[in-house]
Amino acid sequence: MTTNTKPLQYGIGRARGIFIHLFCLSGVINLLALTGAFYMLQIYDRALTSGSVSTLLALSVLAIGLYLFQGIFDILRSQILIRLGARLDSQLAPLAHTVAIEMPRYGYSTSEAMERGRDVDTLRGFLSSQGPIALFDIPWMPIYLAFVWLLHPVLGLLTIGGAIVLGLITLSAELMTRRSAQSMIRTSVTRNSVADSNARNADILHAMGITGRAVDRFEKANRSHLECQTRTSDISGTLSGLSKVLRMMLQSAVLGTGAYLAIQGDLSAGAIIASSIVTARALAPVDQIIAQWKGIVSARRSHRRLAETLAVIKDTSGQVELPNPHQSLVVDNITTVAPSSGAVLLSDVCLSLNAGQALGLIGPSGGGKTTLARSILGIWPVLRGSVRIDGADLSQWNEDFYNRHVGYLPQDVSLMEGTIAENISRFAEVPDARTIISAAKAAGIHEMVVHLRDGYQTELGPHGTALSAGQRQRIALARALYGDPFLVVLDEPNSNLDADGEEALSLAIASVRQRGGIVVIVAHRPSALQAVDMVGVMQNGRLVAFGPKDEIVQPNKVRPLVVERTASAERPARAVAAE
Repeated sequence: MTTNTKPLQYGIGRARGIFIHLFCLSGVINLLALTGAFYMLQIYDRALTSGSVSTLLALSVLAIGLYLFQGIFDILRSQILIRLGARLDSQLAPLAHTVAIEMPRYGYSTSEAMERGRDVDTLRGFLSSQGPIALFDIPWMPIYLAFVWLLHPVLGLLTIGGAIVLGLITLSAELMTRRSAQSMIRTSVTRNSVADSNARNADILHAMGITGRAVDRFEKANRSHLECQTRTSDISGTLSGLSKVLRMMLQSAVLGTGAYLAIQGDLSAGAIIASSIVTARALAPVDQIIAQWKGIVSARRSHRRLAETLAVIKDTSGQVELPNPHQSLVVDNITTVAPSSGAVLLSDVCLSLNAGQALGLIGPSGGGKTTLARSILGIWPVLRGSVRIDGADLSQWNEDFYNRHVGYLPQDVSLMEGTIAENISRFAEVPDARTIISAAKAAGIHEMVVHLRDGYQTELGPHGTALSAGQRQRIALARALYGDPFLVVLDEPNSNLDADGEEALSLAIASVRQRGGIVVIVAHRPSALQAVDMVGVMQNGRLVAFGPKDEIVQPNKVRPLVVERTASAERPARAVAAE
């Protein structure tokens, strides 16, 4: 699969240039940070010894001006980092969310998918913290070490030794938190998965009295996550506290050593104060890095996962836009496996439909009907073979093709939070009222919708729970029919319909056929086959029969054969997951 790395490369390229400017800006800030040391050095060694008030005033005015410049540059650096985080978020968040939407199709849980979006938040939050500032300051430590060395080599060696010790503590933090940080991620995903499952099944938990058990499951997962988080925080906190103590001890050691050297006549009083100030400034970035280590590790992990995430986005920039489909659907010897387990769900399935035909897929539960429907739509990629529309493989059609020429009604109906009109129009930027009403009439729900208090502007709420199951299914049918798509795939479209709904469904299928579209229906109830002309029988992941409805659906012919095979053959494990 080709990758769409242009937005990522552009964002990283621009960020790299900004980082270079920030590095140079940090150099200026760190040079200005020597103001306090020089000020103390001049005050004690020049102004006090000379007794000149004018010298004291001049040095003070100069120091204030340099401090102001340092503060302005420091604020500027912080604001640049904040805006850099916001820019990267605006560029990467939509791409990461695209992958998060796709991940459940490949067997990942919803919680794992949503982690990709949280990676962008983590990276943006890190750029707004003190972590990057400490990282930018670290390379300029030699300035302070050289300054202390120039004051006296002994003080320089002492400061360098302290920097090495703090560096070893930082390395220890990396080694000790690596494993626990990985465990914390796994337990976080598990906890979020349990929480998401409980929220989605709230009605079942309440109706069957198992809310307490569900809470116990969450509590157990949360406890494991807290244990990992506590362990990681303990390590970081311990090393951070140790580094602060060592830094204060080192600063005191520099003062004591400086006093000894001053007593011996090798150092001035101003140099003692200056060396103490510079030593503290030199080791402050290391101390900050240790304190921010958990955030640094999280940002590094998020950056790595974002790179992996964005690398799988398909590059569609060079795709040639094909003409509108109007001829055929061909399933050419496809084999499909379960994304999560790799178990074979479909084997060597072949069929061909022309414009104006409707196929009804029947067979026992677990036979592979829903898997075939998902394969036709590209929801589950095929392992071998191909699905072609008007001779072109699905990979050659861009996303706009699916938006305009494909309609899908899934087995588990789910409407998005928004109005009825927005759901039917698939959240079009400029919805066409006539097309919305036409789709609603095709699904037989126009009268139902206009009798609602807010009509087409009725807010459905989360998952469309404001409506009944039958109403949701018919709105989803209208969504599938919106814009007169060429290919319409309906998975058990009449599972929640009454007699009026089934009649409207049959009329909708007939209408698609009359305008030259193709319909594929997964059916368990015979009434769904009224408007089809072709029937396929799925069993154990294979298409065991395919042809005109009058030839396939005969009481004394195929049905007894299917029942006999179902009863006698051992159903493989792969068929269980097919539905």
